[in-house]
Amino acid sequence: MPAEDLPLFRAHPALREFVARQPFIDGPTPVEPLRLPGCEDANLYVKRDERSCSLYGGNKPRKLEFIIGRALERGSRRLVTTGGLGTHHGFATTILGRSVGLATTLVLVPQPITPEVEQSLALDAAYGAEIVRTSGVPAAVLATLRVLAASQWRGEKPHLVWTGGSSSVGNLGFVSAAFELAEQIEQGLLPKPAEILLPIGSGGTIAGLVVGLKLAGLDTCVRGVLVSDILPPSPRALARSARATLNRMRRLAPDIPVVDLHASDFPIDTSELGPGYGVATASGAAAQACARELGLELDATYSAKCFAALIARARSASLPRGPVLFWSTYAGALCPDFESLPGYEAAT
Repeated sequence: MPAEDLPLFRAHPALREFVARQPFIDGPTPVEPLRLPGCEDANLYVKRDERSCSLYGGNKPRKLEFIIGRALERGSRRLVTTGGLGTHHGFATTILGRSVGLATTLVLVPQPITPEVEQSLALDAAYGAEIVRTSGVPAAVLATLRVLAASQWRGEKPHLVWTGGSSSVGNLGFVSAAFELAEQIEQGLLPKPAEILLPIGSGGTIAGLVVGLKLAGLDTCVRGVLVSDILPPSPRALARSARATLNRMRRLAPDIPVVDLHASDFPIDTSELGPGYGVATASGAAAQACARELGLELDATYSAKCFAALIARARSASLPRGPVLFWSTYAGALCPDFESLPGYEAAT
């Protein structure tokens, strides 16, 4: 999507001059009606962000457009980021960074080993990521500092990418996504949602989306479904992140209005977390099977737990009267021929 077509830049043209961006998003992702079996009366829609980018779909490319744009602007040659062993964010950073000539180091913390996690690690290695495995969050902090120091010593000007891409820079991707949704509403592709449901990991997706919706004049509630117990963000922390994003925008374009951002703008549903981050749940597996019948793919760690929350609320008639939008953040490369990558077999 070229700069002139980015909804954020159309809404606030002054940002185009000051905000670095490396285009990855192919265009607006589709919105479609969602017909849940047994809940045909529910007024549901889905925003299909798994179609966001031809290299790697999901919500990560929206953030990485701005993060990698900033890294290239600084002259960086290496991205350094953190996450669980099967981190989708880490793989997206690796594959998108590689597409523009940037190396990536992933500093990883433990999570339950599943076939999906094993494949993610193999793909990280096949795409050339340097992988540093650690014993937990404190060890990951120390390892990240060592990686940054070594990379700086090599003259690579390393660029630290916060976990999940959640930062005042990365969050801009979902500020723009909110304006994209506002345009789709104006075009009549869906009615204005009363509520949007999406998973919360590091929290940047919901923080950026809430800022963008408020700036676009939409009073839609955004409800996050918590999927991580590793430093989970609180409503207060999400409000701080949202305010930091807005403040960054206003420093660059002072004509952007001030909007109120409070902890109450970030309701969190904790019902589907299960035993913890990366642990598959029975309700999540059932949600995956249901979604597959509807033509949607979900991952066990994030989107399946969010879809499970949607199903539970729809069946208990606890959804709001107005339309509810499920924001699919499913991450996956649209070209599944991974086995042809040099190094994939060895990494496996």
